[in-house]
Parts: sequence; structure tokens; C-alpha cells
Amino acid sequence: MASLCLHYFSSALYRSYSFKTAIQVNLLTPKTSLSKMASSEYSFTTGTRRPECRIHTHAHSFTSDHRPNPIDPNQIAHEFRFFRVYKDGRIEKFRSTEKIPPSDDPITGVRIKDVEISSQPAVSARIFLPKIHDSTRKLPILYHVHGGGFCFQSAFSPLHSKYLTLLTAEANVITVSVEYGLFPDRPIPACYEDSWAGLQWLAGHVHGNGPEPWINDHADFRRVFIGGESAGGNISHNLAVRIGSLGLPGVNLAGMVLVHPYFGGTDDDKMWFYMCPSNGGLQDPRLKPSAGDLARLGSKRVLMFVAEKDHLNVVGRNYYKELKESGWEGSVEIIENEGEDHCFHMENSSNEKAVALIQRFVSFMKEE
Repeated sequence: MASLCLHYFSSALYRSYSFKTAIQVNLLTPKTSLSKMASSEYSFTTGTRRPECRIHTHAHSFTSDHRPNPIDPNQIAHEFRFFRVYKDGRIEKFRSTEKIPPSDDPITGVRIKDVEISSQPAVSARIFLPKIHDSTRKLPILYHVHGGGFCFQSAFSPLHSKYLTLLTAEANVITVSVEYGLFPDRPIPACYEDSWAGLQWLAGHVHGNGPEPWINDHADFRRVFIGGESAGGNISHNLAVRIGSLGLPGVNLAGMVLVHPYFGGTDDDKMWFYMCPSNGGLQDPRLKPSAGDLARLGSKRVLMFVAEKDHLNVVGRNYYKELKESGWEGSVEIIENEGEDHCFHMENSSNEKAVALIQRFVSFMKEE
């Protein structure tokens, strides 16, 4: 018996993240269904751990895995949810990001590899290939964009790797999770440009002659989905706008999934402005989608989740309302996770509502 830990501490723009209780989900067979995850036949063991404090230092920034003791406020120029800026120019990030190498999953049969998309700037991706039962059958693609407040987390983290392994196996899709540049090493708009570069790289496989054999051999470009959590939801929206405006030859964007997405309208906007020196203020369309961009959205189907206790609930609902009123000719569904907080489904996968969220995500990608 192997266990799959969907322990999650890292989605973007809600609270300062601490390591939560880890939930061990015992998967009894490769065919385990999500609907059984919360049933009594499964053994859920919980435990807490305190993270080891790691400090990463370079010329202008360093990272600690916990908030440091209070210091002289006269030394601080700015303090945001995820980092602090000192008057001497140093930036202290409150969270580091663990990364693990790719490793095939023996329980689900999902194979995993990392690929380089660009060396300058550095853009890469982690690819998840479900167990192939029929080599003649092409599979949908999920282009996933991770959260992390534009300044931490990774496609290579154990948290996302385990979550996406499960999602890949249950939905029977090829998942490509982009590793984009993070502040402060690469300020916004690097996250948007890198994610677009990754999507163009993916589209380079449309004719079956791209650099990645898994995609050449198994991908169905008539069924491409984009999705992400929190900051990743924001980036996913911006990618769909580019597809609607510029096109992506050979790629049909069959749907977009936004889980507890971040958009403008909260105190965290100040942090986004600082991370994006070229920002256009409160009306920057990357932060607050314009009616014109919403009307041009490159997908005709959108699935959204908002969490009742999430302070991003309001901006998520505003996006839903404004999308419906924009003149966009598509269908959008919104689901509120009652009594739940930001990205709860990744913190506690045994939660019945978390199971339901993941099931709906999966079924959305299976619908024609």
C-alpha cells in the first residue's frame, strides 16, 4: 500500500502560509475513485510537522520558512503578505519552495518528466502522462499554472506533483505544468510571458513533430484545457485572453478551470503593484479584466470555484458576473465551497467537499 499526500501550504494571495496537518490518502488500487476517498474504508492518518528553516541568500533577497522576530520598523520600507522589503534594498521572502525531481508513480501508473522550454529566460515544465491503455487513442491536455502569490511555489514541488499525479490519473489527461519565473528574481510580467511561452511550446507539437515524444504521440489538441489555483487562476485567465486575441493555431481551448482565482480588489493589490513595476494601476487588465478582454476570452466553457471563507470570494464572484455581462458567447459555471477556505482541497483531500471539487474538475474535462 502506498500513500499519496496532498498536503498543501502554498496557494497564492490569501494568508501567510504555515505547514498544515498532512493528510495521508491510502490508495488501495490504481483504479481508486475519488468518490471513495472520504469513505470509511480508507485510513486517514494525520500528523503535524514543523518545517526546517532554510535561508537562501543572494545579492538582493533571502528566504526564511517562518516570519522572523520583529525588528526595528525603521529598517523596513514595505511589508506584504509574502515578503518584506528593507530600506537597504534587500527582500526577505517568508516562504521558500521545496522542489523534488520527477518520479513515476507506481500506484496510478502516471509517468512524470521535466522538460526545458527555454534557457533564456529559464522556462521549463513538468509533464504527467497517464497510464496508456490504448496507444491509438489521443488524450486531452491540461495546461496547469500553479499558485503561490507570484513569488513562491513551483511546478516541481511535492505538493503540486502529488496533486497533479492524482488529477492526471483520474481525468486521464496529459498534464503540462509550467515552471514560470518568480519575483524577485524575475518580476511580473515574467509569470505571464513565461506561461505564454510554455503554451506556445505546447502548440509546437500540433503536427506531431515537436520536441517532446509524449505529446507528439498521445496529445489531442482538439481538447486543451487551461487551469490553475489562485495566482495560477489569474495567469490562466490572461492566457485565455491571449488565445482569444492572438489565436494559437491548431489548438482548441476546450475549457478553462479557475480555482479560487486572484483578481484585483483586495489589499494584496499593493503587493502585486510592487512585484510589477510596469503596472497600469487598479485598471491594469492583468489585475482587473476589462470587459473587452472578457468578451474575447478564447474558451467557450469556464468552470470556477470560490470558497466561502476565502477573502478572494468577492473578486471571484465579480469575475463571474462581469464575464456573463461582457458579451462573451460561452457558458460559465460557478461553484461555492461552503464553509471552506482558500485552496482547502489541497490542504485536506479527505474532506468530502474537496473530493467533490476534484470530481467536478475531472468531469468538466471529460465533457464534450
